[in-house]
Amino acid sequence: MRWRKPVGERGSMAIEIVILVPALLLLLSLIVAMGRFVTTQGDVRAAARESVRAATLARDETSARAAARAAATASLPSDAHCEPAELSGPFTRGSTLTVTLRCQVSWADLSEIGLTGHTTVTIESSAPLDEYRRVGAA
Repeated sequence: MRWRKPVGERGSMAIEIVILVPALLLLLSLIVAMGRFVTTQGDVRAAARESVRAATLARDETSARAAARAAATASLPSDAHCEPAELSGPFTRGSTLTVTLRCQVSWADLSEIGLTGHTTVTIESSAPLDEYRRVGAA
């Protein structure tokens, strides 16, 4: 005696796969998009932290700006699309310097799930200037 499927169940597996595969591909694309965003956010956060640290080690405001931009450029991945680091705050003893970095996360290759263009990630990092260090000329 051979077992046979009921007649009403023919082709149901094919229909399930046709419905399930696009949903799984959509979910996978969303995971890739969020992974890309979180990775870029972490890279920008680390670069801002390195940048403000480099700025606080400088002796004057001009070299602090240059050090902040150089540290940000060196810390970011080569494929990052970022504006130059912005340094703000007074360059005086005991003050706090803040570096702001803005980078874009591209969604260009994820248009099949409706994501187009880019999103901007903005990260700020602050650090104090040492109360007992010499700043400025002299």
